[in-house]
Amino acid sequence: MTMEKIPYRPVRDELAYTFGGRMPVAHVRAGDLLEVFTEDCFGGLVRGPADLPSQVCRMPYLNPVSGPFFVEGAEPGDTLAIHLASITPARDWGVSSTFPHFGALTSTSHTATLQPALEERVWVYGVDRRAGTVSFHATETDHAVEMPLDPMIGTIGVAPGGFEARSSIVPDSHGGNLDTPQLRAGATLYLGVNVHGAMLALGDGHARQGEGEACGVGVEIATTTTLAVEVIKGVPTAWPRVETDTSIMSVGCARPLEDAYRIAHHDLVGWVESLTGLKTLDAYQLVSQAGRAPIGNVCDPNYTVLATVDKALLPPPEPAYGGVHGRLRQLAAGLG
Repeated sequence: MTMEKIPYRPVRDELAYTFGGRMPVAHVRAGDLLEVFTEDCFGGLVRGPADLPSQVCRMPYLNPVSGPFFVEGAEPGDTLAIHLASITPARDWGVSSTFPHFGALTSTSHTATLQPALEERVWVYGVDRRAGTVSFHATETDHAVEMPLDPMIGTIGVAPGGFEARSSIVPDSHGGNLDTPQLRAGATLYLGVNVHGAMLALGDGHARQGEGEACGVGVEIATTTTLAVEVIKGVPTAWPRVETDTSIMSVGCARPLEDAYRIAHHDLVGWVESLTGLKTLDAYQLVSQAGRAPIGNVCDPNYTVLATVDKALLPPPEPAYGGVHGRLRQLAAGLG
């Protein structure tokens, strides 16, 4: 099989704002290495404190994604494995902000109160790729601190089924705006395929993000992201799953937050059961005592919760999805 490294850099008019409802920008095959430029969630329009998002951006043109990419051989009922080989900040700065009526600690359209809206404000972060740091500077005092650079992809998914087009701001079973720091380089994401060609798209890079993304905005950056894909034929995946060298994770997206928690843990218990031979209640008990539940976001139209457990704490498991994580990691290392 001939392997190819495919670069893709969209011009502004090629950016997408939905999963589904778009023609593909390129075709890729299993084994290809895709190098994608992704724009930040503001489309690069917020660059300093004076660039208030409400003034320089307009709905629905927020949270752009690059793609979609047609994956040859992907059909409904299959699973698409996406290995994130590298995520590199494309600029030496990132931005974050507060919005009126958006975020976990303010009145919103779904949690309506009579309190005043939060002030809209922009923070600019320095991104030092060589030092591996992200610089926070307070806007009203002289406090400053260096934090580790931890790039992630906030939004990645495939087209939903049923001819739907879903906003790139929404996370759900097709992926989308998952906003979890676990989608960093070295992770493999598994998504159920809903349409011919899967129609993969991604964007919304963060230089780093705290769990929960409390204010609704990470340290937003443009990226160059390199990934490899493989189609797992005839194996459905109901909710997004993530695998690293050390852990397996299930992702739930819903409101209220406890339903996202339940979805993730229900899926992880079943996944542990199928990989290890443990019976349901034993798997449930082990996940209850050894698992973790990092929150992705509590701001988007659906909330995101992960259920994760370390592989070392499980009975020797069968390789997930036939060992595709290891194969794609080796492929990416060889072609990179």
